[in-house]
Amino acid sequence: MGVLTALAILAGLIVVHEAGHFFAATWQGIRVSSFSVGFGPVLLERQRRGVQFALRAIPLGGFVGFPDDDEDSAIPADDPDLLRNRPLPQRALVIAAGVLANLLLAWAVLVAQGAIVGIPAGFSATPGVLVSGVQAGQAAAASGLAAGDRIVGVDGQKLAGGQQAVVDLVARIKGAPDQTLTLETERSGQLRRLSLTPADADGIGRIGAQLQPFGTEAFRPAKGPGEILGRASRDFVVLTKRTVDGFVTLATHFGQTASQVSGPVKIVEMGATLAKQGGSSLFLYTALISINLAVLNALPLPLLDGGQFVLLLLEGLRGRPLPEKFQMAFMQSGFVFLVGLSLVLIVKDTSQLAAVQQLLGR
Repeated sequence: MGVLTALAILAGLIVVHEAGHFFAATWQGIRVSSFSVGFGPVLLERQRRGVQFALRAIPLGGFVGFPDDDEDSAIPADDPDLLRNRPLPQRALVIAAGVLANLLLAWAVLVAQGAIVGIPAGFSATPGVLVSGVQAGQAAAASGLAAGDRIVGVDGQKLAGGQQAVVDLVARIKGAPDQTLTLETERSGQLRRLSLTPADADGIGRIGAQLQPFGTEAFRPAKGPGEILGRASRDFVVLTKRTVDGFVTLATHFGQTASQVSGPVKIVEMGATLAKQGGSSLFLYTALISINLAVLNALPLPLLDGGQFVLLLLEGLRGRPLPEKFQMAFMQSGFVFLVGLSLVLIVKDTSQLAAVQQLLGR
């Protein structure tokens, strides 16, 4: 059920994004020819009011089609309701609407979290440290650690709880490069002993894992709608800023951060884990992925909304449309780039999962 829940959330976020484009166009009376989730061959379709609604075979996004892109369209080229014949501000709204829809959804999800789950009221820590992520090929993965494990002891010494337990464990790891540590871990209620040898990184031990306090976050009922809206807005700003900072860091320090980039397989795996935990985790996951989709689509890359916006801006500066050959080359290069990147990330994610599963004997 966890995987199905994660897939349903991702599909819903794509639908919301494309619905933003669709409703921004139809609200302005602009002709739309198709609304598709996915790319490639059509699996399911339905015609409604001259629009093809389709589910396609490659689940790597979606698109809204316009008669402008159809060379065989019977609609006259000078039809005022074609997207290309509308003023630049109207076309800009259609392009930006997908990003705006994902941002609005993220904020609405955070509002729903406050109304349904409540307002965060502190963290109830229990002994141990949670392994929230493991990098394939690093010491943690080689030892058999996996995301979701709880480390309860090191070399026979029990760990306390809270942030101090994380600090103590990190200090122990950093101070033991190339030294074997015996970890006592818990997974699904079963205790296990693992041997972990931190790698030596300039005299500092590294294991390639993300660690955080183990426990549960407490919530209380909101005092009123104002507190719910205020908390959701603050969390939304924080998540958006962190997401933008993450993309900036990726662009400016690509060599150091590229290994941390995850594709759709890893995103679904993370969502499935959070879905099993329930509570506020799934709300936060939905909001975070929705914000990531918004920021990703706003990048000035071919085939993304940001790339379309760049073409529109250049057209405004020139005072006339860009040559059709240039636009076609720009979009085709973007398609090859994005599909290629998606395939690389999928292969990377599945190979990492296979390696971890092999180590765990699954």
